[in-house]
Amino acid sequence: MIYYIADTHFGHSHIIQYSHRPFADVAEMDRTLIKNWNSRVTDNDDIYILGDLFFRNDYSAEDVLDKLKGKKHLAIGNHDQFLNTIDAEKYFEEVADILEVTDGGNRVILCHYPILVWKASHRGSYHLYGHVHNTKHNCTEAQWNILMGADHAFNAGVDVNGYMPVTFDEVIAYNLAFREQELSPAYV
Repeated sequence: MIYYIADTHFGHSHIIQYSHRPFADVAEMDRTLIKNWNSRVTDNDDIYILGDLFFRNDYSAEDVLDKLKGKKHLAIGNHDQFLNTIDAEKYFEEVADILEVTDGGNRVILCHYPILVWKASHRGSYHLYGHVHNTKHNCTEAQWNILMGADHAFNAGVDVNGYMPVTFDEVIAYNLAFREQELSPAYV
């Protein structure tokens, strides 16, 4: 099985308020994210992490990585400085700025950042990204509107996908539901 996730921000207390996460504190958030991850992902599954796995954590990234199941592939995000403190080859199958996978016959281009035009986008490939969370704060109004209207580009971030790794079909379903309600006050 293949799963996708982005923007977990393990260890980052401010992200709870910034992204309106339903956790009392960072300890509860981290416990829930690990539990949700391991309830879906097995050691034989591939999980593609689209950046910002950790941020401002005051513990070793290895403490969490040792607990997370699956064969991990990382598309580097802007907050992935933890890579400077670990042996990445021990924890990740691959680490790159952009990854590509075939999932259910779909060509999927993976990057932490949303891309306007990606490899084979004109031939029906898909693009999964993170970075923008569930708010407009990380992009302009025009960029947000493009993202919300993109037919083959979807946000793999936990803030849009139930705080858990999701399959390709699930990321599309969660995104379509999010797009329908993105103008509600909770997401502005």
